[in-house]
Amino acid sequence: MLIEVFLVFLKIGVSTFGGGYTMIPIVERELINKKGWINMDEVMEYYTIAQITPGIIMVNLSTFVGYKKKGILGGIIATLGVVLPGAIIIIAAALFISNLADRPIFFHIFAGIRIAVCALIADTVIKLAKTVFKDIKSIIIYIVVFGISVSPSGLLPVFLKSPVLLVLASGLAGLLFFRQKPEAKP
Repeated sequence: MLIEVFLVFLKIGVSTFGGGYTMIPIVERELINKKGWINMDEVMEYYTIAQITPGIIMVNLSTFVGYKKKGILGGIIATLGVVLPGAIIIIAAALFISNLADRPIFFHIFAGIRIAVCALIADTVIKLAKTVFKDIKSIIIYIVVFGISVSPSGLLPVFLKSPVLLVLASGLAGLLFFRQKPEAKP
């Protein structure tokens, strides 16, 4: 099972470019549809936790899923699997990038890659929206946070636009809006 965990996350690490949110379609295909190890609600929970913990989203997600499957060793193995391909690619790129970066062909290649990454992120946003917007309270929190985050500089104090503050404030709003009220006893 540990080898399977490693190989699944190695495959995810090899086939994913563009960061944590662009990985959701691959995570969905590999971990939900093919393996059945987690469901989309768990993915969203792991992404939420990853937003408030240090580190790269996919590393955190792989650690959570590996831990769920095989404990601490599973978490370590899954993390190694997802990190290894990127580390090898970064080392290889660092060795060759200084000689190639100024060539016009690479500007064009990177322009195309940015467009693909944008499309993958848009796909992820749509999937997230389907799982998050369950009622009017969710939509209100979204509108307030989005409005603050895109407001022009100078309109609000800079500290209010801090992602940390916005995530913490949203957590507090979730606590206030979504907590279950005790049922009245007859």
